[in-house]
Amino acid sequence: MYVGRFVVVAPGIGAYRVSSRSFPNRRVIDRDGTLTVGPTPDAPETDNPYVSYNCAREVHTPTGEPLAVVGNGSHVDPIAEKLETGYPARDALATALLALDFEKDDYDTPRIAGVVSAETATVGTVRRDALLVEAVDEPTIVATYETDSPEPYALSAADPPTDAAAAATEVLSADFEHPVCAAGATVDDDGVTLAFDNDTS
Repeated sequence: MYVGRFVVVAPGIGAYRVSSRSFPNRRVIDRDGTLTVGPTPDAPETDNPYVSYNCAREVHTPTGEPLAVVGNGSHVDPIAEKLETGYPARDALATALLALDFEKDDYDTPRIAGVVSAETATVGTVRRDALLVEAVDEPTIVATYETDSPEPYALSAADPPTDAAAAATEVLSADFEHPVCAAGATVDDDGVTLAFDNDTS
């Protein structure tokens, strides 16, 4: 089954995977603690605005609480910025997703994102027909196609949530079509750990 891009979040852990039929020549790179999806060196040139974006960021709130944001597009940055000013996760997700709305491509692709703290997780999506934001206490997936409403997802790396690299690898190898690359994040009292996996072999 092809579900497109997807996020999985739970308290203490989050992951994001790029699945793509149209732009498979992409990878995740670490840019000073922010994980960015972008074209591989051999990728054909494109002016598509949805190909490159930050997909995972570490955030520090005004109270010093560490958070991680994962998502499938340019909305990751304004979500992080709202959190940095003290917005609750629900409001940061809802505000940024509503402002940017679904992607204006040929498929009206939803925007998806999650916010993770050591003890909580919130997932959101904006589609043509809905804006959904939910606090979750178990691993939950939302994808751009098919699974475009949050639903439970079996993520073994979430029990216990200790390894961002394992989360990235697990979602990259999940049984959905056209895997490209993935990012993972874990959050505990000591801070945020980010990792990525570009190996689809």
